[in-house]
Amino acid sequence: MFTNSDEAAINKKLPKELLLRIFSFLDVVTLCRCAQVSRSWNVLALDGSNWQRIDLFDFQRDIEGRVVENISKRCGGFLRKLSLRGCLGVGDSALRTFSQNCRNIELLSLNGCTKITDSTCNSLSKFCPKLKHLDLASCTSITNLSLKALSEGCPLLEQLNISWCDQVTKDGIQALVRCCPGLKGLFLKGCTQLEDEALKHIGGHCPELVTLNLQTCSQITDEGLITICRGCHRLQSLCVSGCANITDAILHALGQNCPRKQTVQATHKCSFYRCCVETTSYTYFFLHQITDGTLIQLSIHCPRLQVLSLSHCELITDDGIRHLGSGPCAHDRLEVIELDNCPLITDASLEHLKNCHSLDRIELYDCQQITRAGIKRLRTHLPNIKVHAYFAPVTPPPSVGGSRQRFCRCCVLL
Repeated sequence: MFTNSDEAAINKKLPKELLLRIFSFLDVVTLCRCAQVSRSWNVLALDGSNWQRIDLFDFQRDIEGRVVENISKRCGGFLRKLSLRGCLGVGDSALRTFSQNCRNIELLSLNGCTKITDSTCNSLSKFCPKLKHLDLASCTSITNLSLKALSEGCPLLEQLNISWCDQVTKDGIQALVRCCPGLKGLFLKGCTQLEDEALKHIGGHCPELVTLNLQTCSQITDEGLITICRGCHRLQSLCVSGCANITDAILHALGQNCPRKQTVQATHKCSFYRCCVETTSYTYFFLHQITDGTLIQLSIHCPRLQVLSLSHCELITDDGIRHLGSGPCAHDRLEVIELDNCPLITDASLEHLKNCHSLDRIELYDCQQITRAGIKRLRTHLPNIKVHAYFAPVTPPPSVGGSRQRFCRCCVLL
């Protein structure tokens, strides 16, 4: 295989096994360059053991089906992870060949491969039983048949992304979760046909679920999400942005049933707001519909709360801040609180926060009932606190001798 004329100094000094080991750390581009150095390096660089993880996103415009077929034949059982994200030229036929040759594949991304249909999932089901992570986002031809096939042939599936696969319904979800009990991540963004019934199947069969994305699944309500909370106690990340039918009841359910929760994204009336619950680090809320009841739950269930954003939470009052200020997180943990655009907050809230000794920053923009005097009193207790507030200039009186009203700069801009 290696002739004397092909032996460079490095090849003579280093065993082939060591060179192969060195090549195993190289990326796709570098391996291809090494393969052009000499015949011996060509053999080593293209050895299947070096191609266990392949990401072809940077070559997405050039990747066609035959490239995937050739890679699968060369890598065979060595290949564990393959990303074909954005490779529009790859279709079912190439992926059938891939499935037959790479039966040890564990992670496969077909995100944006719009030629993919249920046929690809049938091939994966038949030949790839070790598959754990599958990304089919924006593969809009995927239907319930794909989920049924995956449930039958890929029982080890841990993470599935079928965002924007809007033909999927509760029947497909039901088939999937019944046979894949180890699911930890489920991304259903844009699956607009899903209703509460689908969430009930998830809550009943996915006890290991950690991440759930339901963004713009506009038909779901509190009823379905509460079922998720009660059945998925390991849940850490939940996205319900664009789901206008939910209320802060879901936040209460999260506090009571999901002690490991870290991130929640929520929305109201199609406006996107970020809502993050992290019991060990920080919390963000950005949801119009949450009330003082939510703050009561936070004060009870999140003793390690450090950062809390209540921006645009227009139903929050001084009473909710009072409960938060007397909670276990307030005295030693709470570092940042954002109350901008909370119109019902008054100087009384600042009084409730004066014992939060770790409080470093407070946002009070557009809190119209907050006064300079209230901020001054807060600073007497927390001299190092950063207060971000804005007080509009007083509108000047009418000009003498004229009938036209003079306006401040803000009014002119408006």
